[in-house]
Amino acid sequence: MDSTGSTNADLLRSVMVEPAAWPDLAVLTAEYQTAARGRLDRRWEAPPLSSVSVSVVLRPVNADGRPLPTQSYSWLSLIAALAMRETLLETAGIAAELKWPNDVLVRGRKIAGILAQLGPMVDGNVPPIILGTGLNVTLRESELGVPTATSVAIEGATTTDRTALLKSYLSHFAVLYRSFCNADGDPTAGMAGGLRCTKGWRPSWSPWESRCARLPGDHEIIGHASRLDDYGSLLVVDRDSHEHVVTAGDVVHLRPWTSPDAPNQGGYA
Repeated sequence: MDSTGSTNADLLRSVMVEPAAWPDLAVLTAEYQTAARGRLDRRWEAPPLSSVSVSVVLRPVNADGRPLPTQSYSWLSLIAALAMRETLLETAGIAAELKWPNDVLVRGRKIAGILAQLGPMVDGNVPPIILGTGLNVTLRESELGVPTATSVAIEGATTTDRTALLKSYLSHFAVLYRSFCNADGDPTAGMAGGLRCTKGWRPSWSPWESRCARLPGDHEIIGHASRLDDYGSLLVVDRDSHEHVVTAGDVVHLRPWTSPDAPNQGGYA
């Protein structure tokens, strides 16, 4: 499409009206979105022809047609982030990192975001998932709006061809997604190339670094992010050695802090 409000919103409506017209891995992409939204209903804006904006319909079943357990759905957006990281490295020559739960970063700045939304249940069938992805491609610093974002062009990529980036991303995602489905949604099973979800999403930060998980309702947990569990949740160990399972929220990097009263003791800031 040349322009639309939101590809995710369009697909959510379409799969309810014409479910048969939107099978598994059906794709909708737009040159420009006027009302794009991210997690926590955050607004996402970009000039026309400057980004990859794409949504995919997912109806996850294994090779025998058996639906995946719903508890595995949280891995779908994480798999999309893995696919985008591979795309940036292979197609654009950019090394990227993953930030739980659904951001792709370059040098600590956000270059892509992913939003998965559960579609409606129609005729008793398993509801589809609408997976939306936005990648900043040709935006300049002045067009980003925030200092915590970046783009493919700013990072000196080998290409800013949005079609090439889109095709690469969809190809990488489809391979990983099919492997994940055929493993019945088991994140510890080897996917294409021997990659496991849990291994691909191993935290890239040092174990001593402190992290703050901001939860819905303005709650916070400060501690060490250790790993992801089998359901894609982040495990955070707080200062009292209690392990918390975080299923939704934002991760904020906190610099190590030393109290002047205890110069040899690490702290939380």
